[in-house]
Amino acid sequence: MRAWQLKAGATSLDDLTMIEVEKPVPGHGEVQVRVRACSLNYRDQLIVQGQYFGGSSPDPSIPLSDGAGEIEAVGPGVTRFAAGDRVTSLFFQDWDGGPPRPNPGAALGAPPAAGMLADYVVLPERGVVAMAASLSFAEAATLPCAGVTAWNALMEGLRPLGPGHSVLVLGTGGVSLLALQIAKASGATVIATSSSDAKLERVRAAGADHVINYRTTPDWGAEAARLARGGVDHVVEVGGAGTLAQSMAAVGHGGEIALIGVLTRTGETHPQPLLFKGASLRGIFVGSAAMARALNRAVDGTGIKPAIGRSFDFAAAPDAWRHAASPDLFGKVVITL
Repeated sequence: MRAWQLKAGATSLDDLTMIEVEKPVPGHGEVQVRVRACSLNYRDQLIVQGQYFGGSSPDPSIPLSDGAGEIEAVGPGVTRFAAGDRVTSLFFQDWDGGPPRPNPGAALGAPPAAGMLADYVVLPERGVVAMAASLSFAEAATLPCAGVTAWNALMEGLRPLGPGHSVLVLGTGGVSLLALQIAKASGATVIATSSSDAKLERVRAAGADHVINYRTTPDWGAEAARLARGGVDHVVEVGGAGTLAQSMAAVGHGGEIALIGVLTRTGETHPQPLLFKGASLRGIFVGSAAMARALNRAVDGTGIKPAIGRSFDFAAAPDAWRHAASPDLFGKVVITL
């Protein structure tokens, strides 16, 4: 079978090559998945550059945490799934539910956990969940990391998202657009930012109630607070330290900033603005299997269709990385098998 592999010590996309390997066989408690689609996340850019947590891997590795497919075979002791079931991977392989935990298990696509970018993968049965029935494989492949992250950010805090709430999403990447869709399906008002007027038109068409060009409106945090009539209830903060001060300006009294991003590493991060608003800052690192299941139920119940910006064939996987790193990125980048 085919698989894409990063060589040991990889520091660039040039270190990613397609190889032929033996088809894996499921052991006790494991399922063999015929992968039909994968998607990329920002994390995957860092991994190929050797800049993810821990730096370059000392061992060859198969990338990507996010994939969807059907179970082709099950090992002894498997009780949750059967051959033919349509499933998606889980980012963390050992976090079924409850609050964040110190040891959530291996995170797919970063050593020591092999990833999804192969014709077949073997995973523990606890490492997959049933696909949302209303989605294609390509659409379902966008959810394991970005979708669960967006769900966690909006629905798992002290004040879960509900009708009449306001949400601020930064940019037009996968997490932000999925958060927009979850928010609109929940009856919330959504404010979106971008530096591109063309992308803002696309995000407005996707359901955003208000849009802000952060280049022409440098104090976009204050503008978002104004549009939300005094402050935003939920800020989906994917930018990192460089945008956090603006997000703190945007959040309202009793609101929450879901801190997700590492796109920028420096900036003003003093939390004093939160003090006067009674607002909170909550760290988000994807989420649990229970969150994935809840998201899939919501997708089936509301008709959410993840935004796929571009799709690439398996043989052109490096082109998917290049597009995901380009200014043309909008929504999720998918690789189909």
